[in-house]
Amino acid sequence: MKKLIAITSAFLLLFSQASFSASKAEIDAEIKSALDDLYKNTPAARELASKAKGILVFPSIVKAGIGIGGSYGEGALIIGGQKVQYYNNIAGSIGFQLGVEKRSEVYMFLKADALKEFRNASGWNAGGDASVAVAVWGAGGDVNTESIKEPVVAFVFSPKGLMYNLTLEGSKINKIDK
Repeated sequence: MKKLIAITSAFLLLFSQASFSASKAEIDAEIKSALDDLYKNTPAARELASKAKGILVFPSIVKAGIGIGGSYGEGALIIGGQKVQYYNNIAGSIGFQLGVEKRSEVYMFLKADALKEFRNASGWNAGGDASVAVAVWGAGGDVNTESIKEPVVAFVFSPKGLMYNLTLEGSKINKIDK
């Protein structure tokens, strides 16, 4: 099973790099739009962003599957308001799945150690290499920022709004040149 996921991921990597690779300017514009949407729909995210040591933004991750699936997206790490490195986000999966989904993911590194570990990794597994909390929304759609104890918090949302009960397991994040 792991071998099949690895083969699928390798295929997706080759396919996605050739077909979906965006220019630096396109990624930058999409990042601004994704952050604007996040802050508009989740005011607590802006509060957390002001405390974050770094913010990793994947404005557009496309996931598709028919039994075997995968996802791919590109984004950048922002430190002190400046984009310091570009990354891709790749995942493969097996199981009952049919369709296509587009979503955005924003990771806020709240602890300097977590950011340093991420930046020094040759490939980072979301949910595997660090304690990542997926932001949980309360009754009014608010995020309880006081209850977040993990060093990294992730926001996952789509053009239709926030998505609930998502897992980040299996996503591999790698540096890319832009």
